[in-house]
Amino acid sequence: MATAFDILHSLRVKGLASPEVLSALSGVAQADLDSECTALIDDGYVVFRDGTMGCYMLTAHGKAEADRRLADDEPTSAAREALAEFDEAFLVHNSTFKQICHSWQVRGDDQPNDHMDSEYDAGVIAQLADFHDQFLPELATVSEALPRLGRYAGRLDGALSRVQSGDVSGFVRPMSNSYHDIWMEMHNDVVLSLQRERSTDDEA
Repeated sequence: MATAFDILHSLRVKGLASPEVLSALSGVAQADLDSECTALIDDGYVVFRDGTMGCYMLTAHGKAEADRRLADDEPTSAAREALAEFDEAFLVHNSTFKQICHSWQVRGDDQPNDHMDSEYDAGVIAQLADFHDQFLPELATVSEALPRLGRYAGRLDGALSRVQSGDVSGFVRPMSNSYHDIWMEMHNDVVLSLQRERSTDDEA
């Protein structure tokens, strides 16, 4: 069942996902997510961690099942060449993205950026916007070969819009559906899909 694969794979990519993020990652509408995940919970693949921010995650059995289904997924196998080309180009983009993130977090005088200087922040946001415009065509190309990767484009657009509207959490803050969060999810999706080992160049 495609929906089950999408949910399992998305949780394999993310690790721990709120209903909102899991819906965006998997393409499963939030209204349908509870019933779809209930079946996976009953099968022992998924658990729901209740609390301040309820999240879904895979069990050890679920991770193994997600890996098995990914290895057998025909669209992923068919897109392998396009994924490999995208992965190679991505490492160059990732290096640039790291530099932009560093500029957002640390100013040129090696002081933490407290975001009190709107002119400085605007300059870094402009760098991110330029980077985004240059990167999206490559994401669009690989998404033609593997459509599920196309979900990341709209989410990156949304994160950039948040930052441009003054929401500083939309840039790099962990577990906030930030541009950095989505960037790492997208890359992890590619690494998992190619079934290759991560290296230090993969870190963002």
